[in-house]
Amino acid sequence: MSAASTEWANDLASWGIPQEILDQAPTSPWIHPPALFTVPSEIALTLSHELARETLVNGGSILDVGCGGGIAAFAVTPPATHAIGVDHQQEMLTMFAANAEDRGVTHEEFLGDWPDVAPLVPNADVVTCHHVAYNVSNIEPFVSALNNHASKRVIIEIPQQHPLSVSSPLWKHFWDLDRPTNPTSGDLLTIIRDLGFAAQMKDWESPLGREIPFAQQVEFNRIRLCLPESRDQEVAEFLKTHPPRPTRILSTIWWDK
Repeated sequence: MSAASTEWANDLASWGIPQEILDQAPTSPWIHPPALFTVPSEIALTLSHELARETLVNGGSILDVGCGGGIAAFAVTPPATHAIGVDHQQEMLTMFAANAEDRGVTHEEFLGDWPDVAPLVPNADVVTCHHVAYNVSNIEPFVSALNNHASKRVIIEIPQQHPLSVSSPLWKHFWDLDRPTNPTSGDLLTIIRDLGFAAQMKDWESPLGREIPFAQQVEFNRIRLCLPESRDQEVAEFLKTHPPRPTRILSTIWWDK
C-alpha cells in the first residue's frame, strides 16, 4: 500500500463515531435509505454522464459499481444497450433490475462488496462508480478492479469533500464533536495516478442532493447523530436555523484504457 493509500485509510477511519456515542444510539446510524436512490423519470445530464455517453456513442455496455437504483447507468441507456449493476444491498439491485426493465435495457445484477465479487462480474465498455469511494478504506484493489473490468473508460464521481462533511455543524452542536476534513477527491486522484492510470479530474457544482420531505430530513439526521426520537424537535429547529448550502462541489475522475 502506498503512503497516499495509507493516509486515505487513516483519514477515513477518523470519521468513525466515538464508541461512547455509538453505545447509547437507539438505532444504527449507518443508514442508506433506499428512497434516496430512486431513479427519476428524467435524469439530469452531468459531466460524469457526458463522459460515459461520448464513449458509448455506438452503444455498448456499462458496469455500475455501487449502483443503487442505477442513476449512473440509466443516464446513458441509450446509447448503452446493456447495464450491469453491483451493490451490497439486494433492495438496491431489485430497484436496478426494475428500472432496466422499464427502459427496455438488458441487464445483470450481482450482490456483494466490490472487489470481492469482481471475479463473478463481466467486463463492460464503461465502468462507472458514483459516490462510493469514501466508503472504501482499502482503495487500491477497489480501483484496480474497476480498471480491470473496463475495456474503454473508467469514471468515478465523488464529492470534493467527504459526504458527511455537511453534517459537521450538527455534530458540533449536539455533541461538541469536531469532525475531520480529509480525505478529499484530490487525494483519490493521487492514489489513482500512483497506480499508473493516466487519470484526469474536473470539479463541478451540483445541487446538494435529492429533495426529500423535511420530516424525513429530520429523521435521517437524528438517526445519523445517534439521538433518540424525542430529540426530533431540536434537530428540526437546528436545520431550520442552519440550512445547508443548496449546492456542493463534485469531482469526476476518469481515465481511458
